[in-house]
Amino acid sequence: MIRRFNLILAAAAALMLLPGCGGNDNKETASVQSFDQIVATRRSVRDYKEGTSFTEAQVRDLVATAMEAPSWANTQTTRYYVAMDPQKVAAVKELVGAGNARNTANAPVMIVSTFVKGQSGFGRGNQVNEIGDGWGAYDNGVSNAYFILKAREQGFDTLIMGMRDSDGLRELFNIPETEEVMAVISLGYRASDPNRPARKGIDEILKFF
Repeated sequence: MIRRFNLILAAAAALMLLPGCGGNDNKETASVQSFDQIVATRRSVRDYKEGTSFTEAQVRDLVATAMEAPSWANTQTTRYYVAMDPQKVAAVKELVGAGNARNTANAPVMIVSTFVKGQSGFGRGNQVNEIGDGWGAYDNGVSNAYFILKAREQGFDTLIMGMRDSDGLRELFNIPETEEVMAVISLGYRASDPNRPARKGIDEILKFF
C-alpha cells in the first residue's frame, strides 16, 4: 500500500514539471523579462532592419505606458507626434541632421516629443522655483524613458535624438507655440546588436550622508 502511494506521488510530481501543469506555466514564465533584463538589453540603436512596419495600436500601447510616468502635480504635459506615413517619416528624417538621418535610415516610425510650457514647475501661473519650465523638460524625459523601456520590452528599438530642426518640425506637425519641441525618437527593429558603452563607476555619481 505504501509502495503504491509513493508511486502515485512520483507520478504527480512528474506531471507538475510538464508545461501547463501545476501552479506555474513554465512556458509563460520563461517568456517574461525582468526589469533588469529590459534595461540591460536596451540600446540607442543606429542600424534598423529594412522593410519593417508598426501598427497604430502598437504605438498607442507604448504611449499608454509613457502616460503612467510621474509628472509635476500630475500635469502630464508631454505630447507625442507620430510619423508613420512614409512621406512624413522621410520629412522628419530630413530635419534631424545628416548623421541621424543615416542612423535611422530604415526606421519605419519617427516620433516628436514635446511638452506644454508654463505648467510643470508652475503654480497658479507662477514658476515655483528657479527651474521653471526645466521641470517640463524633466517630466518629458521621464515620460520618454517609460516609452523606450516599454518599447524594449515589446522587442522594439529606439534612438533619442536631440539634434533636430525644431522650427521645421513645428511646421511639419503644426505644433503650437505653447509647446516646446524636445526630442525626436526613432522606432524600429535593430539590424545588429550595438555594443554597450562603458558606464561610470557608481562611486563617481553616488554620495551617502
